[in-house]
Order: sequence, then C-alpha cells, then structure tokens
Amino acid sequence: MKASAGALLIVEGEKDVESLKAIGVENNNIIAFKSLRKNFYDLVDEISSANREVILLVDFDRRGRELMERLAKILEEIGVKVNAFFWKNFHDLLNADVKDIEGLVTYLGNLRRKVEKQFSYSICKISD
Repeated sequence: MKASAGALLIVEGEKDVESLKAIGVENNNIIAFKSLRKNFYDLVDEISSANREVILLVDFDRRGRELMERLAKILEEIGVKVNAFFWKNFHDLLNADVKDIEGLVTYLGNLRRKVEKQFSYSICKISD
C-alpha cells in the first residue's frame, strides 16, 4: 500500500511505524511524534515547515481522537493539507476492535487465520 506520494505520515510512536511497515505501508516520510520528544507546538512548526500533505494516522482511542481533532484543526488553520481519510476509514472499519495502530498487525493476522480456517472448512464441506 503506497501512501500519497510525498505526504508526511504522522503516527504516535515507533511501534506504530513498525506495524505500518509490517502490513506493507511504503512511506519514508513517517514521523512518530512521541519519539521526537518535542512539545505539541514544536511538532506543528516542524510539520508546517515541510509544506506538504500530512496524513494523520494516530490511535483510535479517546486520546487519539482528541489528538487527531486538535492536530487537524491547527494544521488546517495554518494552511497545511490534512488527510484524515485513512484514519476515518480504519476507525469505521475496525469498529473498536483495534484501539491503536500498532495493533493492526495482530488484528490482520488473526483475521487472516479466521478466513483461512473458514475457507478450508467450506472446501471440506463442498468435497463431502
């Protein structure tokens, strides 16, 4: 999966970066903002100086939603193009089954095993 070309992808931590790479996200412009050890406004300054689209992909819990709304509002106010498409779609699709980005790898692995099990069960039923 390729994120928007040249976009800056914002996640919360290094485990989120590892998780996204493990599921095939190809983006060399990922910022794990908690790992930067910068305050919120320093992060906003750094993002705004990059002058490119920003994809926000923070956790889906209450704190993540609050961070998403806060970052999106401030960045849009200073003219940064904010892309929340992936976050909104993951949030809606996962329906509280996954609370954070780092949990995507485990969730997808479990889902894959369930599908394979169901598929092999269905094949056995057909061949009987």
